[in-house]
Amino acid sequence: MPSAELERLVETGLLQREPPIRDEFGGLLESAGKRLADAERRENSLDSRFDLAYNAGHALAVAALRWHGYRAQKRYIVFQSLPHSLGTASTKWRLLARCHDERNRIEYEGQPNLSEKLVADLITVARELVAAVRALPPIPSQE
Repeated sequence: MPSAELERLVETGLLQREPPIRDEFGGLLESAGKRLADAERRENSLDSRFDLAYNAGHALAVAALRWHGYRAQKRYIVFQSLPHSLGTASTKWRLLARCHDERNRIEYEGQPNLSEKLVADLITVARELVAAVRALPPIPSQE
């Protein structure tokens, strides 16, 4: 059943309805798992660990939206949608939104402002998202 909050985002054009695809969902979950495992490797640079953890979190947030039958039109919306797609606490999606801003600062300005704590917090939230996404019921086959 669609969420009223997610449907409001459809009305504003930030989300569009699109039936979930089991293989896409599985691919997002698999990609996130690999990235998160690499983000946890302390021998990787802090910048790489951040990038990997951020992209794992993003893939998981996309997977949650896709499970509900939505696709985001803007990258950041997947994080703001987490309370409605997974029941994620506001402190956690706000951390992901902060990391999105940091990702943009790195990507477009070349000015990272990373700390071990930020990356550790990001990895913790991504781990929680993995558990929440894996707990969703399977998407039926599209055959």
